[in-house]
Amino acid sequence: MNRTGLTIALALALVVGLLFGIYPELDLKLAALFYDATTKSFPLKLNTVAAIARDGAMWIAWGLALPAIVALIIKLVRPDKPLLISGRAIVFLLVTLILSAGVLTNLTFKSYWGRPRPVVVSQFNGSEQFVPWWDPRGSCGRNCSFFSGEGATAFWTFAPAALTPPAWRPLAYIGATLFGVTTSVLRMAFGGHFFTDVAAAGLVTFLVVWLAFGYIYRWRPTRLSDERIDAALTRLAWPSYRLVQRWCGRDVGSEPSTSTSGRTGAPA
Repeated sequence: MNRTGLTIALALALVVGLLFGIYPELDLKLAALFYDATTKSFPLKLNTVAAIARDGAMWIAWGLALPAIVALIIKLVRPDKPLLISGRAIVFLLVTLILSAGVLTNLTFKSYWGRPRPVVVSQFNGSEQFVPWWDPRGSCGRNCSFFSGEGATAFWTFAPAALTPPAWRPLAYIGATLFGVTTSVLRMAFGGHFFTDVAAAGLVTFLVVWLAFGYIYRWRPTRLSDERIDAALTRLAWPSYRLVQRWCGRDVGSEPSTSTSGRTGAPA
């Protein structure tokens, strides 16, 4: 998550955006590679192995987020106990996942950017008109093509990769990239997304992860600490915890004092 990665991502966004904006037919040509004109379908969509791989990719991504989810739930249920894993890791992983694969994708672009999916456009035996990536005026009403939610979820694995030990981090980034690309190609092969849909998913997700990493770990004015996050969660969950304990006949008193002065830097 350094400036070199950001520069590469922004350069790719500029090249892809301009190239496919000027020549939008490139999206159709790439989608046609997976289309069978004889059967008038995207054959891989009916392939059992490919469908299992698609579902498996999402399970893998959510599996990487599971430790953070479990640790957060346990902390909210038992605020008297310390977090099981780093508080910053919990915030970093869950915030980036919610933003990239949830808010920006499904609640924002896919709901208001009416680009039809390849499988429903007239060039591939559908009834709707193809529109380039930059045009939100397509005929799709909901759950539209731009940009890919599953692609964003797959590329979100950049976040756990950023938390790996320094010696393994380059390999983790390569693995996250391959995972995101493979998942995105499957979405294209199923006729679910155009190239620019999955490219936007990867680039937007990388930007979200890069900014969140800087905010939480690197930039001194905003850098968080595990102690402060633990203390904040304790304060949040303590009233309900105390109420439940009273119902059980126990008075746990006011929340335990927690030091919030510690500040730690980015992962080494």
